Amino acid sequence: MKQGDGHGQVVVIGGAEDRDGEAEILREFVRLAGGARARISIIAAASENAAEIAASYAEVFQRLGAARAHDLKILSRKDADSAEAVAAVERASGVFFTGGNQVRITRTLGGTRLDTVLHKRHAEGLVLAGTSAGAAMMSSVMITGGPPVSTLRAGDVELGPGLEFVPGVLIDQHFEERGRLRRLLSAVAQHPHDIGLGIDENTAAVVSGHRLEVIGAGTVTIIDAGHLTYTNLNELERDDLLAICGVRIHVLPAGYRFDLQNREPVMGARSSDCEGVDI
Repeated sequence: MKQGDGHGQVVVIGGAEDRDGEAEILREFVRLAGGARARISIIAAASENAAEIAASYAEVFQRLGAARAHDLKILSRKDADSAEAVAAVERASGVFFTGGNQVRITRTLGGTRLDTVLHKRHAEGLVLAGTSAGAAMMSSVMITGGPPVSTLRAGDVELGPGLEFVPGVLIDQHFEERGRLRRLLSAVAQHPHDIGLGIDENTAAVVSGHRLEVIGAGTVTIIDAGHLTYTNLNELERDDLLAICGVRIHVLPAGYRFDLQNREPVMGARSSDCEGVDI
């Protein structure tokens, strides 16, 4: 998969990806980052057990053939402003964000020198990947909390700023496994400019420019409120029931692609008949 605008690819993983078997998703990340020449920096700021989690991923990436994989040891904003962290990202061909709590990532990295160099290097071709919380923070607006399976009610979904590596989307992870369809619908209703990506476990959306391709064992559910015809959101008080009409949903398994700019499946052998379902 080639990048169309100079930016490196972003591998957005729904969590619980296979690390012990074929490790298809992590193997693809290593390949995109340079294969046997890959130099991977791991940011485990989201995790309470950062050193242990980073060491586990470093072992996996090296088993999959990366030349080097190491923990950046980003535990504070001071770490994220350090010359050592900046230099490591300047040398890296791929950066991986682990799971945990996405707010920890944005509060630790947001606005730091590390944040700046990550965006600069990504624009130059640096490949990024994140799983679970590391996936959620890739968007401009991210889901920070809220009941996953409740009735659609105003104010239930908590939103905050992400790090904006994949603008124009709003990401929810562990999607099918934790029943998060209504949560993502509610979030997208509040931000109809953004396309919702609900990513199942052991599944990833590989974003190249304005296109994504699904890989892994599950599906990516795409929610597009661009054709929203009605919502009562502006009339509601907290906990009132939400009405939304005209939302389009696509459910895409491995091999299917989607054009985020034109908001439509990419016509091809695997996706030519996938027109989406309006609700």
